[in-house]
Amino acid sequence: MLTFNFNNFTQNNCLNGNTHESINSNLEKAQKAFDRVKTDPPGFVRLLDDLSYINDIQQWIERSVKGKYDHFVVLGIGGSALGNIALQKSLKPINWNRMTKSQRNGLPTIDVWDNVDPDFVQSNLEVIDPSKTIFNVISKSGTTAEAMSNYLIVRQILLEKGLSPKDHFVFTTDPEKGVLNEIIKQDGIRKFVIPPSVGGRFSVLTPVGLISAAAAGIDIQQLVKGASDSKKRLFELPVQDNPAAMIALHHMLFGEKRMMINVMFSYSNALYYWADWFRQIWAESLGKATDTDGNQINYGLTPVKAIGPTDQHSQVQLYNDGPNDKVITFLKVKDFNHQMTIPALHKDIEALSYLGEKSLNELIDAEQLATAYAVKNHGRPNMTVEFPKIDAYHVGEFIFVYELATTLLGYMKNINPFDQPGVEDGKIFTYALMGRKGFEDKRKEIESH
Repeated sequence: MLTFNFNNFTQNNCLNGNTHESINSNLEKAQKAFDRVKTDPPGFVRLLDDLSYINDIQQWIERSVKGKYDHFVVLGIGGSALGNIALQKSLKPINWNRMTKSQRNGLPTIDVWDNVDPDFVQSNLEVIDPSKTIFNVISKSGTTAEAMSNYLIVRQILLEKGLSPKDHFVFTTDPEKGVLNEIIKQDGIRKFVIPPSVGGRFSVLTPVGLISAAAAGIDIQQLVKGASDSKKRLFELPVQDNPAAMIALHHMLFGEKRMMINVMFSYSNALYYWADWFRQIWAESLGKATDTDGNQINYGLTPVKAIGPTDQHSQVQLYNDGPNDKVITFLKVKDFNHQMTIPALHKDIEALSYLGEKSLNELIDAEQLATAYAVKNHGRPNMTVEFPKIDAYHVGEFIFVYELATTLLGYMKNINPFDQPGVEDGKIFTYALMGRKGFEDKRKEIESH
């Protein structure tokens, strides 16, 4: 299992940590939040009760993708992209897309087009052959401007080459509603369903994230098993021993002390992209103007990502000596997939010789421990999440813990963690500026300013 070390979150170890009194006095609040999750499970929890869709995905990949396409491209943004990217970066070799097809055992390269920067899109188009590519369009409504713009560009290219959209698209969307379902009926495009009860940022363990994972040969059975086993364990633990509940409780208490910036500091390149995923789930779920009673609260904890040891040389100076408004979560790995020994060269130079015959594994572990100790000594609270190794099972466990922790913190602050009203204004104003019918008044409003 993952291990969670909260020692440097407490005042016993860190000057600005939380006191046992403050933790104990809020356990009842944490318990009420957990009871709410148990009695009325959110969509991402209920999802784990019926995993029949896993076999559907695997069978389709085996029958319709493997060996038939050289490239698999996801067209999505936000929750339809970040989980896909993190799964690929953490569970496939960093050089996956540079391997030959034979080295990939006939599996396709995986790319996620999550922006509409024209240079980005054009550069990606230049490295694939559309006739050997399948494109996964992900949008619950089918009106996501970014994903659908890239879909229209790709569709036009396919048509110009005389290629059938049915052979080169797979849609992941709402069971019944939305624009993509209209296109599915017209073209007979293969469809996978986004459960209506699961929002985008909580959807990585639905077909949203699992199709591209399966296409790359990731063991999605183990991925979901890790999440499911984590659910069973967490639902049996008392809140004071429950990692998800304690993540939520500690961060709530730090927020009350105006320590509002939460850094996820990964000591693994493979885990770094989970900090991107964390940024969305933490920011969109908890950043709210009002609570569920309509009270103005303007609450939110600002998520920041960092990678070690790299960012020891760019950010730790700020963390140690700058404003004491940050709370740090370190991600570390006990057993990396590779062991690399540092050669014993320059034995006459003490500043180098001490490294000889030690390993990069020892060095990165020492740097993480040293950084945690240093920031703790500067009164900066921090916790550590340790992966026994990076594999599908433990990644699935991590996903569920942080989905649950986010939800619990929302409930403890009387916030709805599943809506995102602050995102909608930007969407509406974009529709207006792009000339979408029905948004003329909004365009006039913008132009008048």
